[in-house]
Amino acid sequence: MKIFDSKSSKKISFNPLKEGKVSLYVCGMTVYDSCHIGHLRTFLSFDFIVKSFKALNYDVHYVRNITDVDDKIIAKAKSEKTSASAISEKYIQEMHDDFFSMSMLSPDVEPKVTEHMDSIISFIDDLISKNFAYTTKHGDVFFDVESFENYGELSNRNLEDMVSGSRIDIDDSKKNPADFALWKISSDEASWNSPWGKGRPGWHIECSAMSRDYLGKNFDIHGGGLDLKFPHHENENAQSKCNHDGLFANFWLHTGPLTIEEEKMSKSLGNFVTIKNILKKYHPEVIRFFLFSTHYRNPLNFSFHGLDESKKTLDKFYDALRKVDLSDTKNIPFDGGVIESLKDDFNSPKLISFLHKILDKLNKSFLNNKNESRSIADLLISSGSVMGLFQSKPDEYFKFISSEVLITEEEIEDLITERNLARNQKDFIRSDKIRDDLKAKGINLEDIGEKTIWKRVTLDE
Repeated sequence: MKIFDSKSSKKISFNPLKEGKVSLYVCGMTVYDSCHIGHLRTFLSFDFIVKSFKALNYDVHYVRNITDVDDKIIAKAKSEKTSASAISEKYIQEMHDDFFSMSMLSPDVEPKVTEHMDSIISFIDDLISKNFAYTTKHGDVFFDVESFENYGELSNRNLEDMVSGSRIDIDDSKKNPADFALWKISSDEASWNSPWGKGRPGWHIECSAMSRDYLGKNFDIHGGGLDLKFPHHENENAQSKCNHDGLFANFWLHTGPLTIEEEKMSKSLGNFVTIKNILKKYHPEVIRFFLFSTHYRNPLNFSFHGLDESKKTLDKFYDALRKVDLSDTKNIPFDGGVIESLKDDFNSPKLISFLHKILDKLNKSFLNNKNESRSIADLLISSGSVMGLFQSKPDEYFKFISSEVLITEEEIEDLITERNLARNQKDFIRSDKIRDDLKAKGINLEDIGEKTIWKRVTLDE
């Protein structure tokens, strides 16, 4: 099996610390606002990666943290005249609702920063005692980047260049401008007692402490979005290796960046797309199909046109499945094409290409040998399951209700009944008008013998 290690920038063989087992830590949400499509791209990618490992018969221990104390959370609490804990609890619940709606696996452990303060303080104390960190006259604690000779190894940056070309604020209490905070003295609501005074931890130290608590000093994979590679993961790597005699994550996986209509997503640009809003318009599997059509490492441009095209493609799969009796679907072993795709750095585009080949076989079976249709449909459903595809019943998929629907299911069924009555009375002008009216509202009808089935489609189909 080959995976792309972000540190070496190479696709290399994956050899876990323990045969048949995978230890994975993914940096999770800082919960001060709604989750957006960029977050979904990252966490859905790791959902696929975890499911891939499981499909390959690995036992996965998946840890994804929650940052529930942060300057942004505190600022939001002040602006809304409430507590930081109220803000974090609100958005943790919203995040869980979003991820559940997308049928994502829950991590095995989901540690919160506020519940691991003793561990974080102990980690900082160890770094100070080993001369990798220092306290200032104000009580703040900083990591000494010059104490780690390999600082910059993860992001392939030179410390001297980092300082000279950075926008780091000048702080005369630091030994080096690139030194980063491990503990910040603070007297506000979100603060804890420590040997250095009341305050709260810096962002980077939190993940180092929690990953050690649940996965140990040395584990297989550390992951997150590419935007975290520097400085967050670089700083994690430095402080953890200093505290663990050079041990930390053996592999680094980073998901590619996401833009919106070729622009960086930003609230000021008005292109901030939340998960809950996009789920009002598109079936979760359409969103999955769109995101997985691009490899997790590659940049992805999000567009509603792209989602509409993904829906049209996914409709073709469900159109074929709709023609098969799926009342007793069988779980079958993954085909070699699936295994090959997963072992090639979780290659979802390659897997989708394989799914298209199965679809071609399924459609041909309707013409040549219907006895094969059921087994091919089972293969298609099994092969798509690792990406969370084809998990809905076809009729339920096609009847997915968008918040933008122009007509309800009950109204559709009433019109179909009226149309069938008109056809029986040979009033074809009336029956054709009903069909055309429904099509104008995004409803396509298909007559199969005496039965009429329908599906929701994008209005340009």
